[in-house]
Amino acid sequence: MKTIILGVGNQIMGNDGVGVHVANELKKQIKNPDITVDEAITGGMNLLELITGYDKAIIIDAIKKEKTKNGVVKKIPLFQFSTMHSCNPHDISLFEAINMAKKMGEKRIPKNIIIIGILMNKIPCEFGEKLSKDIEKSVPKAVKLVLKEIKNDN
Repeated sequence: MKTIILGVGNQIMGNDGVGVHVANELKKQIKNPDITVDEAITGGMNLLELITGYDKAIIIDAIKKEKTKNGVVKKIPLFQFSTMHSCNPHDISLFEAINMAKKMGEKRIPKNIIIIGILMNKIPCEFGEKLSKDIEKSVPKAVKLVLKEIKNDN
């Protein structure tokens, strides 16, 4: 099974880059040639393009969820994954991009798409490469959850 793991976010935007931090940790641990670990600073259609052709996709990203404790790591249903990571106001969510691609006949969309979200009250738009302490603590939890998802394939 060909799998892609994508850490989504922008590392120079503080907590928004948490998905990339998780991907970097996973790169140190995953040596399976059938598993690609990469990072993406994009969303919607561009994200769909990156996962097309794989059997399984695991996407790790910061998810804004008000009235939640910062740093909670959780599997998120694809239809609730509305993050954009794009400066283009015409971009669409990954869920919308997948639906559109299916309607157009695209057959290479992964059958299994898992979203690992690191929940935050708000995603600050401030420059900085460091994660806040509560979000930094979530990185090993997210790594563990991704590794568990990979193990389920075997």
